[in-house]
Amino acid sequence: MRSPVIDVAVGSDIGSRYSANFDVTYLRARPLLAVLADGMGDGPGSAAAGRTAVDIFVDHVADAVEPGPDALRAAVAAAHARVSRIGQELRTLAGCTLTAMIAAPDGCWLVQIGDSRVYRLRAGLLELLTADHTMAWLGAVHGWYPFDSPQAAAARYQLTRYIGHAAAPEPDVLSVTMRPGDRYLLCTDGVSDQVGYDDLHILLRREADPRSVVAGLLSAADLAGGNDNATAIVIHVD
Repeated sequence: MRSPVIDVAVGSDIGSRYSANFDVTYLRARPLLAVLADGMGDGPGSAAAGRTAVDIFVDHVADAVEPGPDALRAAVAAAHARVSRIGQELRTLAGCTLTAMIAAPDGCWLVQIGDSRVYRLRAGLLELLTADHTMAWLGAVHGWYPFDSPQAAAARYQLTRYIGHAAAPEPDVLSVTMRPGDRYLLCTDGVSDQVGYDDLHILLRREADPRSVVAGLLSAADLAGGNDNATAIVIHVD
């Protein structure tokens, strides 16, 4: 199968809440390898976790001919092990989310652990392809409390899975196709929590290059308050 022609872009904004940016990315267009991590909190453990998790994941995956689910889970397990050691060495919380999109023979693999997200715009429909590993997500799905309630807001910060978790939970690994015209967005919660669905839809369906779309997403997050580091990777399938 001939590989799809894609155009990609990445961008990140520190926002107004933190003195540093704890989001980390890696992006390669051909073959596609897009990875982002969002550190938990604003301490040294957060910074070390994000950088370490992305570096280890990329080291395990970048040179593989056709990385499959077992290789992707092994890459996450290696990141777990190293980030856990960092927490022990620093005697503080060390953890991060990790979300990735990797080229595969029949499309791509998605790897998800934490609450960063992958969206797909196809034939006019914007879909969220990943699930948030948070108590807020479980609460919304099972009706424990209204999605926009104070309880839900507090539960957004209670991650059930993340890199560095003591139980080393496995990531979700999903296989998705890629079709001409698809638009994909990988983003941290600094984007998804501040830019609503309708605005995401409008920005992603614009007939603009991915760099302009990334700039629009980060600007929208800033206008919404800039309450978190905001990072976006946009992928266009031509």
